[in-house]
Amino acid sequence: MAGSAFISLVKKDLLIEWRQKHTLFGVLLYVGGTVFVVYMMNGQPEARVWNALFWLTQLFVAVNSVAKSFLQEHPNRFRYYFTLVHPITFMLAKMTYSIVLMLVMTLVTLFLYYLMLGWPLTNSGLFILISLVGSISLSSVFTFLSAIAARAQQNSALMAILGFPLVTPLLMILSKLAVVALSPVYVEGWGALAAVLLALDGLIILLGVILFPFLWQE
Repeated sequence: MAGSAFISLVKKDLLIEWRQKHTLFGVLLYVGGTVFVVYMMNGQPEARVWNALFWLTQLFVAVNSVAKSFLQEHPNRFRYYFTLVHPITFMLAKMTYSIVLMLVMTLVTLFLYYLMLGWPLTNSGLFILISLVGSISLSSVFTFLSAIAARAQQNSALMAILGFPLVTPLLMILSKLAVVALSPVYVEGWGALAAVLLALDGLIILLGVILFPFLWQE
């Protein structure tokens, strides 16, 4: 029963996203405009600048596409969902929807960067893998923050306040991991950084699973 409810909730969000399309096109316009402006102002940047620009773009893509996952739900609709599904099922469905959306946006961003800003990578496969893991990390963080903000009288400012101390170390870890794919030589310490990133992802998902049932009851 929980499995069918989970799949139905994910399908519902994806169908709404596909039918409305304004968010998708808005994010595509932002990414395309950002990449084009950087290209016109600076041409194809060197590898470390390219890496920094990519993760800044990823941050704003996550804010514009994922952070609204709970905020777009009307408070009365939460009461309806309360009668249908378990809160953990609802939370995990929202996270899954956000992850799928962010993964698609990441692949589009990588393609546009490759098309306009070059591809200064020595290990393309590793960078793409880090990008996809980073997408999961960012989508999980912003879905969790969106859930808190939505249950706190739709207070979007709360998401910004809570997001800064969570997103800043996450982006620092991701950018340092990505340097491994930029450098032709072995970089020490990347294994520990990867372990910290995975632990942080697991902690965020665990916090969401533990705390959301209490928020759900408000």
